[in-house]
Amino acid sequence: MECRVLSIQSHVVRGYVGNKSATFPLQVLGFEVDSINSVQFSNHTGYAHWKGQVLTAEELNVLYEGIKLNKVNHYDYILTGYSRDTSFLEMVVDIIQELKKANPSLVYVCDPVMGDHGAMYVPENLLPVYKDKVVPLADILTPNQFEAELLTGRKINTEEDAVEVMDLLHKMGPETVVLTSTDLPSKQGDQFLVALGSQKIVKPDGTNTSQKICMDIPKVDAVFVGTGDLFAAMLLAWTHHHPKDLKAACEKTVSVMHHVIKRTITYANEIAGPGKRPSPAQLELRMVQSKADIENPAVVVEAKVLQKSSH
Repeated sequence: MECRVLSIQSHVVRGYVGNKSATFPLQVLGFEVDSINSVQFSNHTGYAHWKGQVLTAEELNVLYEGIKLNKVNHYDYILTGYSRDTSFLEMVVDIIQELKKANPSLVYVCDPVMGDHGAMYVPENLLPVYKDKVVPLADILTPNQFEAELLTGRKINTEEDAVEVMDLLHKMGPETVVLTSTDLPSKQGDQFLVALGSQKIVKPDGTNTSQKICMDIPKVDAVFVGTGDLFAAMLLAWTHHHPKDLKAACEKTVSVMHHVIKRTITYANEIAGPGKRPSPAQLELRMVQSKADIENPAVVVEAKVLQKSSH
């Protein structure tokens, strides 16, 4: 059975971000990927210069119409990431609604990219669109702590807060929620970052249970771009392979990230030379070189199960 993903994200000529970060890993894992490029830039915006074009909502619709006219608008998954325009995001919502009608078992993986560390880097009028229209359609949601707080209006200061926020997000729609990074202190010390996940499972007898997990992820001292896009794509892939086991899916997702980042920083430091900080170009993810790790990641981060509650 072929598994087809529609990925609506940005595209860069050089490097790995958005669709460039998601497509190759998904293909390596056996998925057919149809990409719509929301922007086409020369490179990501962390460089000194960038040039390019932005796709409008109308142009997005034209591309989708073409797919529909040929009756090939059947998808198993939809993946979306960074968007900075409300009309574009609303057009994405229309397309997802239509595709879900065509295939009720379609899974929508949404990375609600809005900001980080307490600051929004998209226009504020995107928040209500995410809240009222996008998140209710999502099956799998991958916000960071700040985005989860924005969506629920609740602050996260403790693990209990995080669990509550994930439950609030479940109530908004998604069956699987992963907080990709938080500011919570790790029991393993300040060299680790805490991520949490929650999955609602309906048992054969109709009762609901949820699995909550927590992970301590080793920190790396560098700024990488495209890692969030890779995370969402890998979570899509590994939840597909482990649909009822969030622990296994998250361990493999985070382990892929770890291998790719490790290879990238090692390479970047070698190229930059001793005592020099690597440039954005040198820090582009070593994606092709990580093909074997993407296909079969050695698990380096164990997730611990917080609770299995049934109600």
